[in-house]
Formats: sequence, structure tokens, C-alpha cells
Amino acid sequence: MLATLIIVFREVIEAALVLSIVAAATKGVAGRGRWLVIGVVGGLVGATLVAAFAGTIANALEGSGQEIFNASVLFVAVLMLGWHNVWMNSHGRELAAEMKAVGHDVAVGTRPLYAVATVVGVAVLREGSEVVLFLYGIASGGVGASGLLIGGLIGVVAGAALGFALYFGLLNLSTRKLFAVTSWLILLLAAGMAAQGANFLVQANILPSLGHAIWDTSWLLTEQNIFGQLLHTLIGYTARPSGIQLIFYVGTLALIGGAMKLYGGAPAKPSRAPHPAE
Repeated sequence: MLATLIIVFREVIEAALVLSIVAAATKGVAGRGRWLVIGVVGGLVGATLVAAFAGTIANALEGSGQEIFNASVLFVAVLMLGWHNVWMNSHGRELAAEMKAVGHDVAVGTRPLYAVATVVGVAVLREGSEVVLFLYGIASGGVGASGLLIGGLIGVVAGAALGFALYFGLLNLSTRKLFAVTSWLILLLAAGMAAQGANFLVQANILPSLGHAIWDTSWLLTEQNIFGQLLHTLIGYTARPSGIQLIFYVGTLALIGGAMKLYGGAPAKPSRAPHPAE
């Protein structure tokens, strides 16, 4: 449930960030509310189609075919998480500036009102599609529907509340720290997903296990325990990991974490220089 909450919360925040910036920049423009709603609804419909597509494929596959599909979804989710973490760390401020520019252009009449629906719809579709893939990956790791539902609802409510706070200007500096914390939490989630994906490929006889149990901590904490299940979904904890799972886990941490360190902090220092009037 906690992993679901973190992912949904993070994605809702990012969609809400775009929505709040565009809404604030077009405040007072006649009809902008209608186009904002159209954008949100359109994005949600698109994300629902992505969910239906993934579910249909999964239900049509049997045996090793489903294991390969599950592994593929997990690896796609890992790639998206990694790219997203690195990109948001290095270009988050640019995204905010672009959204302000779109809102300003609509407000002064140099862009049509439907541009509001377009940028909001794309943001909701992108984040919603990512949520679908990530939650499918979590579900394939054994998390029940109730945990996904509860965590998802809490994440949506918390993310929406923060979005309203952003819109009304209640938060100015804390969002950067919030994104930093959730980025590192999502890095651990990505590593766990990569290890689970490797395990699916071992079950499909595509990858060697390189040792079925490098260690055994089931005497201390089993994955059937509530706390063990929490760690399994949150950071990929496995009581009896195979060698290939460890390689994928550590490799994912090294690749994505290294890229976040290398590229993520570059633009932070001069970020306020072009905006002396703020």
C-alpha cells in the first residue's frame, strides 16, 4: 500500500503542478475553467485506455508468456521511473517556466484557449499512464487489490490537496525538498521492480538464477509478514534473493542513482538568476 501511495502521490503532484500553474496563469480568462476540465477528463480517459490495453494483454497470455509480459511491464516502468527522476531533477524548473509561458500566452490572446486543455490533458495522460504501468508492476509482485485501492486513494487525495495548496500559493520552497525525497524513494521502488522483473525472466527460463538463495533472512523477516510485505513492495526486499536479482537491484541503483547525481543537481544554482523580479 505504501509503495502505491508514494507513486500515485508523486504522479498526482506532477500533474497538479502543471494544472495549478496553467490555472493560475490564466486566472480571469473567460472559459478557461471549461477547458481545464476538458483537459483533465481527456487525460483520464486516455490513461483508462492504457489500463484496459495492459489488462487485456495480460489476461490473454498464459504460462511463460504472462511472465515475460510481467517482466516487460516492470522493466518499462523502471526505465520510465529512472528517466523521470533524472529529467525532473534537472528540468523541473524549466517545465514550470514553460507552463507559465503557455498560460500567459493564452491570457494575452496569442494562443487559443484549447491550448489550456492540450497541455493539461497531456500532463494528466502522461502521469496517469505511468501510474497504470507502475501499479501493474506492483500488483504483479503480489500486492492485493485492496492495498492498491487504499494506497491509490490516499495518494490521489494527498496529491490533489497539495495541488490546491500550490495553486493558492501556500507552498513556495517545500516542493523542491518534497520532490527530492520522493525521487529517492522511487529509486528504491525502481530497483525492487527491476529485481522482480529479473525473477520473472528466471521463471520463464530466459535468465539464469546465478544462485537460488544467496542468503536466507526468512528466520528474521518473511515476506508473508506485514512488515516484510511492506519492505518487499517499497524497496524490493526478498528473504531469499537469487544472484540475478541482486545484480539487477544493485545495477539499477547504480545506474539511476548515478545519473540523478550526475545530471540532477546541475541547474540548481543559477535557477533564480533569470527572474530577479520574483
